[in-house]
Amino acid sequence: MFSTKAHALNTTLEGKPLCITLSDAAQRALAQRATPLIAEMELYFSCLLRLRVRFYECDEDSSATPVSDKLSVRFRPVMSRRCDIQDVNGKSPLGDFPIVKRAPYVPHWLRLDYKRGEWVGEFGYDK
Repeated sequence: MFSTKAHALNTTLEGKPLCITLSDAAQRALAQRATPLIAEMELYFSCLLRLRVRFYECDEDSSATPVSDKLSVRFRPVMSRRCDIQDVNGKSPLGDFPIVKRAPYVPHWLRLDYKRGEWVGEFGYDK
């Protein structure tokens, strides 16, 4: 996914360090933005676990953590209201997952790229 010239940013999210790696294309796309991109790391609890990065043009509830003047991040654990196999693609209504101690679930790293005019990302827990 990334070239050897990836750019690294470090921040703290919910009290834990988060390493963000940007591809060259992502770095160029961010530099052209007038407003920060919101990268939301969604941890989906259902019949299975799913990790997904969602991108937003604005932060309506002001819950994202600024990383730079062009990028903000947030972590959102969610759960489905029911467990059906067709829900795997996110068609089920979602609700916030009420985790009391969120810090152990906050990812260690986030990787962002910009391909064919769209943002793509992945996150994980291994160091």
